[in-house]
Amino acid sequence: MRARRETSLLFALLAVVAGLVMAVTDLLPAPPGHAAADTGCRVVYTPNQWGGGFTAQVRVTNLGPALNGWTLRWTFGGDQRVTSAWNATIGQTGTAVTATNVAHNAALPAGGSADFGFQGTWTASNPTPVDFALNGVPCNGSATPTATPTVTQTPTVTPTPTPTVTPTVTPTVTPTPPAGCSGAVVCANFEEQAPGAPSGDWQVVAPDCRGTGTATIDTAQAHSGGKSLRISGGGGYCNHIFAATTKNVGAVGPVVYARVWVRHTTALPANHITMITMADQNDGGRDLRVGGQNGALQWNRQSDDATLPEQSPTGVALSAPLPTGRWVCLRYRIDTTRPGMSTWLDDQEVAGLHLDETPTRDIDSQWLRRTTPPRPVTLRLGWESYGNDADTLWFDDVALGSAPVAC
Repeated sequence: MRARRETSLLFALLAVVAGLVMAVTDLLPAPPGHAAADTGCRVVYTPNQWGGGFTAQVRVTNLGPALNGWTLRWTFGGDQRVTSAWNATIGQTGTAVTATNVAHNAALPAGGSADFGFQGTWTASNPTPVDFALNGVPCNGSATPTATPTVTQTPTVTPTPTPTVTPTVTPTVTPTPPAGCSGAVVCANFEEQAPGAPSGDWQVVAPDCRGTGTATIDTAQAHSGGKSLRISGGGGYCNHIFAATTKNVGAVGPVVYARVWVRHTTALPANHITMITMADQNDGGRDLRVGGQNGALQWNRQSDDATLPEQSPTGVALSAPLPTGRWVCLRYRIDTTRPGMSTWLDDQEVAGLHLDETPTRDIDSQWLRRTTPPRPVTLRLGWESYGNDADTLWFDDVALGSAPVAC
């Protein structure tokens, strides 16, 4: 009987110990892998819209594990079409859009953010997308991960507008503004920019494909002040590169006046090149181009390849080459209400780059095929070669507005 009683006490004691072990186990923290389910992302989409066109700045914040390479997907709710992008490669099929990282922002740590932007057109409506997904994970839908990075990222979000917005207004307008810049929508001498890739009011873009071309802020050359925009453009279309203003060029008019100081290294080639492009709202967003061909300055229309002047020997002779090795003042005027364009080089109007409503032989017969006047809504400075011609050039003291601009 005594042995049986001792055995019962032993089993009771073992039961108590087992209960204590289970209680202690329940109090221990969950292993690190427990938080792996808290994944997601947050997107801030900031559009800037005008009639028929828009730009959008996008910030995507990774709320899950670190990523080495990312793709953000969304669906447009209207008839928007993306025409160009910066800091991401964007593709579109119907209303479905994908934005993929470029080399410098492929790494996206947990809680980290990437910024990119794009420009587009619309006809019927331009609603803000809502169904973003980062690498297949829906964004803006998980309360738990959203709360943590919101607090963590506050120091990152708050300082960002300070260097990109506030200094842009102060140096470009108040200290040593380019002549005739007061009141212009675009008034830039790049003094507020840090060395390296343009930022803030200027964004690097390479429509369709990206090659060896580069756009940087340079301190070795300047027309005024101590900085300029340097473009190193390669031969072949995909080695093109542009810096695009984020200002609302579509608000300028009814007559658009522009002034650009430009310095370039190599004489204009026989092949067709472009240095300035402006998306034309009245031509489906296709570009108006300022460039050269047959060694002389020309205007070119992307939609039908019309040139001003015509590329006949007489037409080319009525244009002018772009001098090399020195700063040159290039100005132009575009009427958005009727056929009317004028172009000046160092305050001398170029006869072959003049358009009015009266046809002129060897100059504007191609250009007058379209009766709808252009409506520029963007401004991009850079280099694009349709042959195999490369060049290094600089832009400075850029102005664009609704009033005439002096050199």
